[in-house]
Parts: sequence; structure tokens; C-alpha cells
Amino acid sequence: MRKITTLLAFLLLTGLFAQTTNVMTPEKLWELGRVGLEDIHPNGKKSIYGVSRYNLDENSSKRELYEVDITTGESKAITQINGKVYSAQYLLNGEKIGFVYKGQYHIMDADGQNIRQLTEIPEGIQNVKAYEREGIVFLLFSKEFKTQKSTSDLYPNLPKAEAMVTDDLMYRHWDSWSDDKNQHVCFTRIRLDGGKSMAFDFTDIMKDETFDSPMLPFGGAEDFELSPDGKNIAYVSKKKVGKEYAISTNSDIYLYNIESKTTSNITKGMMGYDKNPSWSPDGSFFSWTSMPRDGYESDVNELWLLDVKSGQKFKLIEKDYVSSYVWAEEDRILYNHPKDGTEQLNEIEFTFKKNGFKRVSEGSLLTDQHNYNHFLYANGTIVVERQDMNHATELYALDKKNKLSQITKVNDNIYSTLLKSRVEKRMVTTTDGKQMLTWVIYPPDFDPAKKHPTLLYCQGGPQSQVSQFYSFRWNFQLMAANGYIVVAPNRRGLPGFGVDWNEDISKDWGGQAMKDYLSAIDDLSKESYVDAENLGAVGASYGGYSVYMLAGIHEKRFKALISHCGLFNLESWYGSTEEMFFANWDIGGPYWDPAFKTSYTQFNPKNFVQNWDAPLLVIHGGLDFRVPINQGMEAFQAAQLRNVPSRFLYFPNEGHWVLSPQNGLLWHSEFFGWLDKWLK
Repeated sequence: MRKITTLLAFLLLTGLFAQTTNVMTPEKLWELGRVGLEDIHPNGKKSIYGVSRYNLDENSSKRELYEVDITTGESKAITQINGKVYSAQYLLNGEKIGFVYKGQYHIMDADGQNIRQLTEIPEGIQNVKAYEREGIVFLLFSKEFKTQKSTSDLYPNLPKAEAMVTDDLMYRHWDSWSDDKNQHVCFTRIRLDGGKSMAFDFTDIMKDETFDSPMLPFGGAEDFELSPDGKNIAYVSKKKVGKEYAISTNSDIYLYNIESKTTSNITKGMMGYDKNPSWSPDGSFFSWTSMPRDGYESDVNELWLLDVKSGQKFKLIEKDYVSSYVWAEEDRILYNHPKDGTEQLNEIEFTFKKNGFKRVSEGSLLTDQHNYNHFLYANGTIVVERQDMNHATELYALDKKNKLSQITKVNDNIYSTLLKSRVEKRMVTTTDGKQMLTWVIYPPDFDPAKKHPTLLYCQGGPQSQVSQFYSFRWNFQLMAANGYIVVAPNRRGLPGFGVDWNEDISKDWGGQAMKDYLSAIDDLSKESYVDAENLGAVGASYGGYSVYMLAGIHEKRFKALISHCGLFNLESWYGSTEEMFFANWDIGGPYWDPAFKTSYTQFNPKNFVQNWDAPLLVIHGGLDFRVPINQGMEAFQAAQLRNVPSRFLYFPNEGHWVLSPQNGLLWHSEFFGWLDKWLK
């Protein structure tokens, strides 16, 4: 009997050990629930969040809503619609929850019962915000309107013709061709009277305008806001068209008065991106973020305040990159920003006197080795999305005593069975004597006595921090799980390390940043556990450009290269990309102007093809208009004609990113197949 008990114990222990020695796989990555914060209860004790889950067989996804008790961490499903549910908000002091489903606004009891539809608006609504006062819901949303003539309007006798005629730039944008429609901000009011009220009518506050709000392609509900007194709507728009739109980042914040139906420009004369309009809780202050320079999309993002009574404007946070912010009290704002390879959560308190604002205190609330992203505040509690290189987003709560606790555990059942990677912060000395923060991610079964193939990760942007992000494509945990050490340097041109460090990349794409990459991989290659004979370099967008550039200057360091949506030929890229302000600021200007000769000669990857010798995988999407498909085709063709081992992976219906589940699995299969072929 004792032998049987011992054997059973052994089997149980080895079974448990087997369950905890798995590593991340592409399939498991798609099993993870993708958590997104929706709203926090006014009492600060509950929160709504959404979870997106993917069906690989059906190549589709659904999103349901959940509510979590912040004190106990207990979660419950509040929708089981088997669809995609968004824009959830507490109404009637938490007794009801409003949300968007199939393009229409719905309401339900707080427990998910008694769902009913509140709008019946043609073609549906998007980017919804609800404001409830005394049983009336004021609904702000965006909707698409036909504002211009199309080719079929111009040629009604040719109904089957498929063409577009344009006389100006911005005829396509990121992944879509320009058409005859624009997104406008709209509103409607709905009385909650026991189920009898439904909104059919609405007001388009930008009627007949040929401009967009939210700003395409990435703007959302954060681009508009209703004032606390319900009298004004602030919204963001770049009211330019054609070439003027293509070369400028000068968006403004407009104020629409509901009673007078008049519109004024709050930020006139402020020349960069003005975004994220908001009011203090009592409406005495208006706030927004602003970039000072026109044409520079990665400029410092400063926080401004306007005293509504006096009309005075003041800069509250300057020379910093405010990612997002919320009002906590009348004199306290919470915000996050990039800092030292993480996204940190800060607070600032201030007073207001006749001579302006005075900062009372400012400091970091959360500064550990994680990213703190979207967050909300209510009654002394902060709920925030947190992630790191080993964990996808979960929700955490920070209470009045600054105690941080995890409140959702959507993916704990998967992560509990996985071995994690060790993530190390390493400072590397650059060729100009600076210290560069570099993340090193080790395989979960890392053995320092063995040599490991190693990947240099090249970041896109170019001004986009290598932080503690968790990507479902460029996933460091997955790369490490496949046996690779990953070296991810915060090279020149990234925020979070001072303004100069971020701006040093502009007009120097192929200069110091390339030296920083090589410094990072050379520094780690000195370690005995790095297989210096099996190094690879991978990256997307500017990271893909970096791979093409390194291919010609790496001096036989790398044995495998992967470039996704990379820029290969800066001349043809300048002639086919869409937002020209980006090209003009970062490259300098057009290829026909001799003032920018360096960008098109010394920093142009096509000019170093004669040195290519490392096997190259090229990946590109057919709907990528930021870095058009010709860039990948030219690079692949050059590699083929030079007899460099190469492969071309083409996704005809993907843009700058790969979003389809099955395409994502195929991407990872080709990605690791290529690396394993040449580095193992």
C-alpha cells in the first residue's frame, strides 16, 4: 500500500510539473482573453471591462462585458450576446449600464438583465459617450455622412465603372482610399421612461463639413466631450483638405454651443496636434493636450488648461509626453507618460490664482517594471490596465492608501501553466558615450552554460518607446519561448529618455540609431551564453527599415533577417506614402531637393544592396498605404536578383498590421520557420 501511495504521489507531482513547464506558443497567444477597461462605478467599488476572444476556426472574434468587484476581485459576466459589445458605461448611479451592440445603443440592468435598444439610427453609430442627468441620457457619438461627390455621381451613365478621380493629395490614408464620406460628431437625447423612449433623430454638429471628427484613422471617443453643464461640445478636427491636410499636423479643438448652434476654435494659433479635450468636474477649467510644432507627430505632448471664466490659457505640464489624463478632483489630474522603458502613472496638484496656475505637487504613483496604460478614476480609486513582457493586460486597482491589487485574472489559468521569461534591464554604452536602456529577454529554460541564438529587435515608429508592452504579433515572450534571447534596445529616437534623445532620430534615420543597434547586439554578444555565430535582426515599419539598412552595413554579424512593412527605397516611398508631414519632418523633405541628399544617399537602404549577404524574409500587407507594397517588392526583388536567400510573405487584405487570427498564425509560422532554418 505504501508503494502505491508513493507511486501515486510521484505521478501527481510529475503531472503537476508537466503542467507548469509549458511555454508560450502562437496558438496559446490567440487563446488569451484581451482585456479592456470600460468604466468605473461612481462609488469606486466596481468596474466594467470587456474581454475579446478569438475563434481561429471561424477566423473571427467576439467581445463580452464583465463586472468586477474591486474590493473582492470577484468578476461576473454581464453580457452573453455572442457578439461584439463596446462603449459600456454606468448610468443612473450604477443601476443601469449602457453599451453599443451592432451599431446601436442599448441599456440593461446592472446585472445584465432586461436589455433593450435605445437608438434606431441608420447605418449605426460609433465612438459613443453617454451622459445621464435626471433620467435623460445625452448621447454623443460619431457617424459617417456623404459629404462629397463620388465618381458614380459624376458619371451616372457608367454605373459599373470602378475608378476614382482625384485632383489633390490624401487620396488614401493608412489602409483606406479616400471616398465621398466624412465622420461627424452627433448627439441625441433619450428619456429613460420605462422602456417607451427610443431615439431616431439626432443632430449633426458638423453638418455639410468635409472634415472628420474623430480624426482618422486612430481617433475615437476621446476626441469629443460634453461640458458638465450640458451646454457645449468640444471636439477635435483637422479642418484641412488635400495637400494642406497631408503636410500638416495642425488639428484644433472646436467648441459647439448647443443653444446657439455656433462653433468657435479654442486652440487657434496653436500649431501642432491639439487633442484630448476635457473639463474639470465643476466645469471651471477646460483642458487638452497639445504638441507645439506643426508637422511633427512625435513632438512633446504637453497639457494645457484654460480658465473658463477669464479665458486665460496656461501650460500645466510642459516638455513631456502626456499619453492620457483624467481629472481626479478640481485641482488634481492623473496622467501617464513614457519613462525609462515603461509607461508610468503620475499625478499633479495645482492651485489657481489671478497670476496663473501654480503646481503644488507632482509625482509618480506607479513606477515599477510594468506598463500602466488606460485608466479611470472614481471616489479615490484608480483602475488601470497593466501589462509587461510576460503578461497581457489585466486590470489593477490603486486605492486611497496607494495599495495596488490585481482585480481581474482573465488569463491566469493560462499563465499559471507557462514558464516565464526573465526580463533584464541592461545599460549599454553607445558609440557617442551615452547610456542606452536595453531590454534583454531570456528563454524560459535559459541555461547560461549553453549558447543561445539571439535576436536584435528593431523598434518601429520611429519615435515609439520599447516599453513593457505585450504585443500579439511582436511578442518577446513567444520569441524567447522558441529558444531565442531577444535584445530590444531603446535606441536613439525614442521617448521616455528626454526630449533630445527622442528628437535625435529625425533626419538621421541611418546614422546614430544604426550604431546604437550594433552597440546593443555587440555588447550582449560578448556574453558566453550568446551564440555570436547565430544572430538575427527583426523589425517592422521603421524597424523594418532598420533591418534593410543593417543588411547592408552589419559586416556579417547577422545570419537571418526579417523585415515587416519596412521602408527600402526612400525615394519611391516618398512618392507613394500618404501623410507627407511625417516624411517631411523625419526625412527632411523631397528627394529632388539637394538639401536632403544625405537621407536619400547615406541613409537609403537600397544604396547598400551590393553588400547584402544574410538570408532575408520580407513581409508586407497589400493595404499598407503608410509603407506601400512596392517597398517590400523592391527589397525582395533585389535580394532575389543578388541570389541572397529570400522569401516574400504577402497579405493582400492586411494593412500596416496583421489583424486576422489565421493570418496571425500564418505570420508566426513563417516568422519562426525562417529563423529556425537559418539560426538553429
